[in-house]
Amino acid sequence: MARKQRKAAPRQRRATRPAEPPRRRTSRPPAPPPPALDQELLQLARGAASTLRRVVITFLVLIAIAGLASGLWSLRPIPTFSSDGVVSGSPFDVTFRVENTDSWFALSNLRLYCVLADVRASTIAPLIVEASNVRFNGLEPGQSGTFTCPLRAALAPQDRDDAGVPQRAEIYFRSRYDAPLLGSPRLTDNSEHFTLNTRLLPPRWTTRP
Repeated sequence: MARKQRKAAPRQRRATRPAEPPRRRTSRPPAPPPPALDQELLQLARGAASTLRRVVITFLVLIAIAGLASGLWSLRPIPTFSSDGVVSGSPFDVTFRVENTDSWFALSNLRLYCVLADVRASTIAPLIVEASNVRFNGLEPGQSGTFTCPLRAALAPQDRDDAGVPQRAEIYFRSRYDAPLLGSPRLTDNSEHFTLNTRLLPPRWTTRP
C-alpha cells in the first residue's frame, strides 16, 4: 500500500514589525547674509567713538592730576635767606639767617647746605658743605633760625686767607625738607645766588642784582 503522505504543518508567519517612518534630516538654518556696507561702517564708527571717549576721559584725568600737583607745588613753603653784617673775620664765617615766610605749612626735618657756586678769576672748583651751628630741626610758619657755612674750612690752605676770594665768590643755599601734608618725598630747593656786597657798611651777602 502506498504510504500516505503527511500533510506539512502550516508554517507560522513571523510577526512583521510596523514600518518606521523615514527619518527627517534636520536642515541647518541658512547662513545670515553678510552685513551691508552701511552696517559695517556704523560698527566701525561706534568702535572709534568708544575709543575716542576713553582717550578723552584719560586725558581729562591726567590734566586734573597735573593741575592738583601744580597747585600743591605752588603752595609749598620756600625758605628765605639773609646775612648778618661782616664785622670781623672771613666773610665766609658770617652768620646767616633762614626764615619760613609761609603762613600755612612748616619746614619739617629741614636740612641746609651751603654751596660755593663760583669764584671769578680763580681755579677754585665748586663745592658744597652742610651748614653748621644749626639749632633747629624745622621751622614753623613765620619762624626763623641761624646757621653758619664752613666754606672757608673746605677751601685749600692757600685760599682760606685770601681776602679776594669772598669778594669774587657766588654762593647759594640748598634746603631739603619734607613735603607738606604728605611727609614724603623730600623736597629740594635752591636759593638765589648771593654775592658779598661791599657797598654796605658793614658788608654783607645779598642776592645778586
